[in-house]
Amino acid sequence: MSAKQATAEKLTVKEKLGFSIGEYAGSIIWQTLMFFLPIFYTDTFGLSAAAVSTMFLVVRLFDAVNDPLMGTIADRTETKWGKFRPYLLWFAVPYGLGTVLMFTTPDFGATGKLVWAYATYGLMMVIYTAMMIPYNSLIGVISPNPGERTSVSSYKFVFAYAAGASVQGLIIPLVKRLGAGDSQKGYMLTMAVFGAICIACFVIAFLSVRERVKPDPAKKSKLSEDIKDLVHNQPWIVLFFICVITLVYVAIRSAVIMYYFKYFIGNTEAAGPFMVIGTLCVLLGVLPTRWLSERIGKKRLYIISMFIIAISSAGFFFAGPQDLIFIYACQIVFSLASGPTMPLLWSMLADTADYSEWKNDRRATGLVYSAATFSQKMGFSLGGAIAMGILSFFGYVPEVQQSAQALMGIRLSLSLIPAIFALVGTVLLFFYKLDDATVNQIEADLKARRTTFQA
Repeated sequence: MSAKQATAEKLTVKEKLGFSIGEYAGSIIWQTLMFFLPIFYTDTFGLSAAAVSTMFLVVRLFDAVNDPLMGTIADRTETKWGKFRPYLLWFAVPYGLGTVLMFTTPDFGATGKLVWAYATYGLMMVIYTAMMIPYNSLIGVISPNPGERTSVSSYKFVFAYAAGASVQGLIIPLVKRLGAGDSQKGYMLTMAVFGAICIACFVIAFLSVRERVKPDPAKKSKLSEDIKDLVHNQPWIVLFFICVITLVYVAIRSAVIMYYFKYFIGNTEAAGPFMVIGTLCVLLGVLPTRWLSERIGKKRLYIISMFIIAISSAGFFFAGPQDLIFIYACQIVFSLASGPTMPLLWSMLADTADYSEWKNDRRATGLVYSAATFSQKMGFSLGGAIAMGILSFFGYVPEVQQSAQALMGIRLSLSLIPAIFALVGTVLLFFYKLDDATVNQIEADLKARRTTFQA
């Protein structure tokens, strides 16, 4: 590689930070959906756990189906700003407004409120898809260098977990302060603040990046060809199922944390510090991802991380309400091990996009990422529905002292059930075949091909 090529592939810290701040906006909503939307719907909005379980499954699966469609649309978008970048500008304001509507409680009857919940939640999920599929696809086109993509993925997830800490640490006190005792008003005003922040973050991200990896303009693929390439991309298929498994256990665990602290520990306000400490530890786990992956390999690091996640998650089952030190210890270990997993996943997805182009001489970055996001949303849908279904099955009733059976359901959802899913994900990783040597060879071959039409 020439010095000129290396410089062209190198991303500045400013660009990495500018791109990554978009993830702050994306994760504000993602974290809120995982940690606070379930208990908002049951304990503030007024829906039953069974109704919320059904809604999560219906809306999220419908939304997940939209992801590949959005990916193919983005792949075929042609503007002076590129394929993916303009969506950050086009959907910034709708994203902020949708955030507020989703947490607004109308003065309707039971049926009207359920319809409102379906409509506003479904609308926000469509907007989220239209924004985040192009945003995540940018990782595959802002640099052809796998190391740079791993690096920017690490920056991205630093902002993701910073957003998590913001949501987890601020929502409970902001709802109380802004609502002045009215939790419905408090949630709406709190999300208005976060919605405004989201708009600003996406505009900054749009202004900060550019697309460097471009497919050969002489080669126009059909959607049927793109899909055929994808379903024959074995490394991507493995990551697809790992995405599903990961988001199932994350969604189950995240959905019940508030219930765990409110009803099992007996202190709702303690949930905030617990989640913030976890997020800060995840952030610490993200930071050495590139250094560790360069020394032991992406796949091996991922396997080790997932195994530790499973063991530490199971530890929560053996804790009583008084065992806060042990509970926090399990949270710290779980979170540190979780740190490398998301940067590795998104970097490895970029590798599978390169693998598909290398093997088939066609590139469909948006479809690769949107189909992966589809798998995440499928896992998120199943996990959220499973969590609320478990609460309903074990007899959860809002705003009362829970039975021993209901408490058992909450504890299982935070501990053994996520642990089982994490172990399954660990096993799946052994079937991922793109090692670092293969990825480097693919990079070199594609670089030689692209020189002919990017000169």
